[in-house]
Amino acid sequence: MTQFDVLTVGNAIVDIIARCDETFLTDNDIIKGAMNLIDAERAELLYSRMGPAVEASGGSAGNTAAGIASFGGRAAYFGKVARDQLGDIFTHDIRAQGVHFATNPLDRIPPTARSMIFVTEDGERSMNTYLGACVELGPEDVEEEVVAAAKVTYFEGYLWDPPRAKEAILACARIAHANGREMSMTLSDSFCVHRYRDEFLDLMRSGTVDIVFANKAEVLALYETENFEYALSMIEKDCRLAIVTMSEEGSIIMKDGERVRVHATAIESVVDTTGAGDLYAAGFLHGYTQGRSLQDCGRLGSLAAGIVIEQIGPRPMVSLAEAATAAGLA
Repeated sequence: MTQFDVLTVGNAIVDIIARCDETFLTDNDIIKGAMNLIDAERAELLYSRMGPAVEASGGSAGNTAAGIASFGGRAAYFGKVARDQLGDIFTHDIRAQGVHFATNPLDRIPPTARSMIFVTEDGERSMNTYLGACVELGPEDVEEEVVAAAKVTYFEGYLWDPPRAKEAILACARIAHANGREMSMTLSDSFCVHRYRDEFLDLMRSGTVDIVFANKAEVLALYETENFEYALSMIEKDCRLAIVTMSEEGSIIMKDGERVRVHATAIESVVDTTGAGDLYAAGFLHGYTQGRSLQDCGRLGSLAAGIVIEQIGPRPMVSLAEAATAAGLA
């Protein structure tokens, strides 16, 4: 019997979230809607210029693990923090969600990663991330027995930025496939796709990755096209199961020549889009590992994404299991 439904692997980051106007982004050379990698000096500068902020444990795959646990799934997480205040916050938060997290922390240097997230009036988030301790995640942090015991191992494309994390992911893929498990990834960000396009395509075409999550901008970037239908036809060929999200237009799920269209969950207002894709993946993978139909998996994903964009911060503040029951999806 499997011990975990989903193991997620990612950059362990504490999010520092503040509201701002468009002028602030321009004045500080921040690319709107992107994840911008920054060094320690710029991290200090942006922090000094932030308005009132909310600190919340984040990181794409960490958010997904927290979402799966909130649905009642069995989740585990690999990610690197340091023995410092932010590392303690991250560790407490993810364990409090019910996620298995036992990666050995670093002794303070480099410090735990943090991302300054600026949210404009339209709810769009612009992330400025200092990776810190994340860059030290490596193959020695792979708990082989956890990978072998997880139905699906899911990782974020952002892991292609720190150098040794790739080795850890490839080790996970070998263990997972040797034990009849599946590998899944999210493309993370269109800028990330531009940096690693050929490597991401190779992961898919080689069978290293079985399940791919992307949004519309990412799949267009992956195939260097403005033709969305062409991009869909290509990703459909390149991986066994592909899920493409399209914000308020819902999502398209593609498997074995079948396409399933899922509507977005109706919401009252967009407060903060941080974590929307992460929580969609959480809902989908929760349904998938419970043997639900592709339509139900997509509806669970849409439900979780809709809930998280109506709040500040990337981790659900309500029980997703209860929300699924209320929506008739339990």
